Amino acid sequence: MIENLKQLVTENVQDAIVNNSEVPNEQNEAAISAASGSIIDALKEKLSSGDIAGLVDTFKSGNVSSVVEQASSGFTEKLAGLGINLDSAKNIAASIIPGIMEKFVNKTNDPNDSSFNFKDVIGHIAGPDGKFDLSDITGMFTGNKDAAAGEEGKGDGIIDKLKGLFN
Repeated sequence: MIENLKQLVTENVQDAIVNNSEVPNEQNEAAISAASGSIIDALKEKLSSGDIAGLVDTFKSGNVSSVVEQASSGFTEKLAGLGINLDSAKNIAASIIPGIMEKFVNKTNDPNDSSFNFKDVIGHIAGPDGKFDLSDITGMFTGNKDAAAGEEGKGDGIIDKLKGLFN
């Protein structure tokens, strides 16, 4: 999935990164990796914050604005970390992240395109085990990241936080 996303980014950044005098040629690969990494980071953040419905809606409806905003911000920071002027970094992010996210979501929803599928995307962003199942969702709500392993929650889940509001 990461390689397919990186390929999608590579196919769509010729003018914004490769042909851009603000991005040194030796930084092209790092900038391309930063773009795909920023998209993955934004999706992971959405999932880890418990906004599962929002994540599903992003892929079902194609409304990518919340992910685009976060991915663009992360990408801008990564480009600035590569020594690219902040204003240039913002312009590069604004010129490529929305289009790439839209294409990414469209490819995920296209039954004739097997380069991405929703289950693989969720599986990748869900965690190091590469699996996403009910115990992952349960863990987000209870704070028990290893629910399937039978370990006790740590009191930092959504339900525990909600309980604190009423005590």
